[in-house]
Amino acid sequence: MTTTEATAASAVLDDGFHVFDTTLRDGAQREGINLTVADKLTIARHLDDFGVGFIEGGWPGANPRDTEFFARARSEIDFKHAQLVAFGATRRAGGSAAEDPQVRALLESGAPVITLVAKSHDRHVELALRTTLDENLAMVRDTVSYLREQGRRVFVDCEHFFDGYRANAAYAKAVVRAAHEAGADVVILCDTNGGMLPAQVSAVVATVLADTGARLGIHAQDDTGCAVANTLAAVDAGATHVQCTANGYGERVGNANLFPVVAALEIKYGRTVLPEGALAEMTRISHAIAEVVNLTPSTHQPYVGVSAFAHKAGLHASAIKVDPDLYQHIDPERVGNTMRMLVSDMAGRASIELKGKELGVDLGGDRALISRVVERVKERELAGYTFEAADASFELLLRAEVEGRARKYFRTESWRAIVEDRPDGTHANEATVKLWAKGERIVATAEGNGPVNALDRALRGALERFYPQLAKFELIDYKVRILEGKHGTDSTTRVLIATTDGHREWSTVGVGTNVIAASWQALEDAFTYGLLHAGVEPAE
Repeated sequence: MTTTEATAASAVLDDGFHVFDTTLRDGAQREGINLTVADKLTIARHLDDFGVGFIEGGWPGANPRDTEFFARARSEIDFKHAQLVAFGATRRAGGSAAEDPQVRALLESGAPVITLVAKSHDRHVELALRTTLDENLAMVRDTVSYLREQGRRVFVDCEHFFDGYRANAAYAKAVVRAAHEAGADVVILCDTNGGMLPAQVSAVVATVLADTGARLGIHAQDDTGCAVANTLAAVDAGATHVQCTANGYGERVGNANLFPVVAALEIKYGRTVLPEGALAEMTRISHAIAEVVNLTPSTHQPYVGVSAFAHKAGLHASAIKVDPDLYQHIDPERVGNTMRMLVSDMAGRASIELKGKELGVDLGGDRALISRVVERVKERELAGYTFEAADASFELLLRAEVEGRARKYFRTESWRAIVEDRPDGTHANEATVKLWAKGERIVATAEGNGPVNALDRALRGALERFYPQLAKFELIDYKVRILEGKHGTDSTTRVLIATTDGHREWSTVGVGTNVIAASWQALEDAFTYGLLHAGVEPAE
């Protein structure tokens, strides 16, 4: 154990409650996640910054990637809060822990804490391990006691515990006793198949705690959608160790989500489980980990989703204007999130006023102005626009009403997009734009890998001489939706475009009878908004 690891260990060994993260092992089993060693090191740093007590890094010896992770983590990460945990299994049937190669690999990982998975369901012992119930208990005792003799702290995951308890409660509890008596610090009851409900979990945990005297933890899968609730039910029943994954990543539908569990413990239970100030980093950490695993953050995730504190209904906005707590269960800043007002045809005056304040546009309490904006929004949404997903377009609309004129950096004379289908099966896309900017008429033509891309390039080619800031703008998302129409292909099309300048992102919307016209509107708004926030003065 390194000096840093020993310091971290001394900080948590006597703690009465553990937050244990298993994103790097159990979370990595989610379909679509394939972590490199560099990814795992980055996530481990994020989790340590968040302040979890334990980070389970994987199964050293089972695959080269995990073995390399532990070797690099020892030298490349200076853990401030967490202890690194190696995961493995009890020794093989008929052998000894001291001679078991995978037990040796656990020790060679250098991790100060080791989690052992043990069978606690009698049928799994007989059918999967192909050994006797007594030998399984001996495997648990031997492996735990041997690792303890080697100076390691040991946790034991009782796999399939709740299903095993239902099938043979006496044997399931015998496994818990064997681990506890051999020196395991915590015995974790695992809902491996994720089929339990909160009341069932609470009853079983309370009974096992009373009957065995072991310190208990909980590991819940989310197959019934109850993993967070099951985890908290176990805490209510006396569990003092919770195993979770960031953003609920995990096999099948996932694991108990670290972030709502920790937020509930800190905010609802009043239990300090993180370092001071760490809770306010929760939203940032959640999104940072999502970026590493290359999955889009869930917009509707509790506490940390961008929609977690988003309000759309006009009635809600009126109440929030008086007191945000009337429609929010916590102050979003406590978890590093923000309140958002969504503007739609459901918006009332309060929604518009609050949204204006959020965007930094002073409406001055002008009821007539606010009413005009409300009517303008409803009129445009009736035509197919959506402003809740296009804040940038809404801000431009709002500023136009407040200032009495639209912001114009250029004036469009005309545009044209051509798609050519060639005999050899290839396609050519060309666009021509005719604009006026700073008193000068510009004609620009460009090719692209599609008509919208060609328009984007032509527009940039026409304007970058006047507005060099455009070189930093990049289109990062493009969505098309055909709205309900009465004439088949003669339907209304809505386009949403997301743009970034490398520091911030914004979304704009366009609506038209064809996808190119709608895209042009969204492009115009995207360039206009970006130049506005780059501090460029309008030219037209």
